[in-house]
Amino acid sequence: MDKMSSSKIVKWLVVVVLVVGIGYLAYSSGFRVGYKQAQADIKMSQDELAKKAGEQAAKAANPFQASSNPLEGVADPLAKTKSILNPFK
Repeated sequence: MDKMSSSKIVKWLVVVVLVVGIGYLAYSSGFRVGYKQAQADIKMSQDELAKKAGEQAAKAANPFQASSNPLEGVADPLAKTKSILNPFK
């Protein structure tokens, strides 16, 4: 090999190393950004689940919360009287 071809090989090797290095830096920086975003998403999701679980636990532990209306389905004893005494009907 003559001097001209060996200098071309060296130049091409330098170009290849630079391209690979720049590609690696771009990939790793994108990976770091994506990883941080994924961590933030997971933390937000966990916070929402913890809040929801806390609300459900507080709801279940509340002894004063009425689960159903005890007078549901009972007829109104004054319905007939109301209809008779209503002058606007």
